[in-house]
Amino acid sequence: MQTRFEPAQLAAPAIAEADAILRKCVHCGFCMATCPTYRLTGDERDGPRGRIYLIKEMLEAGGSAGPEVTHHLDRCLTCLSCMTTCPSGVDYLHLADIARTRIHNTAKRRPFERLLRWLLARLLPRPGHFAATLKLARFAKPLTPLLQAMAWSRPLAAMLRLAPFRLPAPSDLKGGERFGASGLRRARVLLFQGCAQRVLAARINEAAIRLMTRHGVEVLIAGDEGCCGALSLHMGREDEARDLAARNIASWYGTVNRAGIDALVITASGCGSLIRDYGHLMARSAISGQAARLSDLALDITAFLEDIPLDDPETPMGLKVAWHPPCSLQHGQKIKDAPARMLQRAGFEVYLPADSHLCCGSAGVYNILQPEIADRLLRDKQENIGRTGADIIATANIGCMTQLAKGSQLPVVHVVELLDWATGGPKPQALARLT
Repeated sequence: MQTRFEPAQLAAPAIAEADAILRKCVHCGFCMATCPTYRLTGDERDGPRGRIYLIKEMLEAGGSAGPEVTHHLDRCLTCLSCMTTCPSGVDYLHLADIARTRIHNTAKRRPFERLLRWLLARLLPRPGHFAATLKLARFAKPLTPLLQAMAWSRPLAAMLRLAPFRLPAPSDLKGGERFGASGLRRARVLLFQGCAQRVLAARINEAAIRLMTRHGVEVLIAGDEGCCGALSLHMGREDEARDLAARNIASWYGTVNRAGIDALVITASGCGSLIRDYGHLMARSAISGQAARLSDLALDITAFLEDIPLDDPETPMGLKVAWHPPCSLQHGQKIKDAPARMLQRAGFEVYLPADSHLCCGSAGVYNILQPEIADRLLRDKQENIGRTGADIIATANIGCMTQLAKGSQLPVVHVVELLDWATGGPKPQALARLT
């Protein structure tokens, strides 16, 4: 793609990076075939190729982001299916990050929309605030039909539909805790707790600790870590994302040096995709070297477990599992089949639903900010899962779990919960009604 940036514009690192990315695009259109939003709307501007043109025009023109580019970039899931398909290696992820930062800094949004985005950025990354908000949401659930009836308040209705009626017990993991390995120690890891997952499903990290320690892995919990920054970055709040990343790097780096950590293990693939990209996010900061080292150490738990020989199942599981590979795992981290193989070895009958490369509609806070498209994607996903005849849905990201559970008759669990159960851990609570 030919670009027309002025030399003064190219002096800005973000513009120089965008220019290099744009020039790789050859207009082939392969990306359009696998873009979830383009498949739904048929609008070129709702596909990667159209969005790339809009971004190019916005950045070349300089100044404020207009309503057209804002609207169509807001409708992008950042699922990265286009990057899996692209034969030219166009780095759409970082181009979209640059564009969203420009939009956040310059676009004229309606006051309610600005307030909603500000609240999401303030509440979700803080477990205490998030938990308190969810408790209050329970009392507002009867208002959901009224809020759904008005276009401006549909994001609030989406929030209420996603909020659980009852929160699970909070995580009692504390910074500085150490969980010793059983038998011969194979590895020592640092486990990232996350923020939303800590509130919605603390059981996931608990299962991960049981599973790893049972198989010879010592697990450490860092102190003073917080949100990975992905939610802020996806809303264009790049400075906030960097601040959150810097806090985590400061929390982890000393432990990594002192304890001889073999891996930074992450149980939420959405968080893992960004943490593995901290080297890029912090490349122009004073801690770029530390960020790059931690990016290299970061592994999704499914990738880490692939090198750990897990025990054979104590009893045949005899259950059918629909494996939903999160976009952040299969497209962001290029991990798709390994979790299914581990589940098969653990005694489960595993099915990959049709169109498994397409997003479920979660995508961070997309299912709140763009509820109509998210609901259409979810309906398609649930129909494909239903055709497998599965008893259980397994995935590897808390956002996907929350989205897939909305209106589903099947229990939704994290893959590590099933692996933990199969190798001697407790039966996941979500499966209590299954015999």
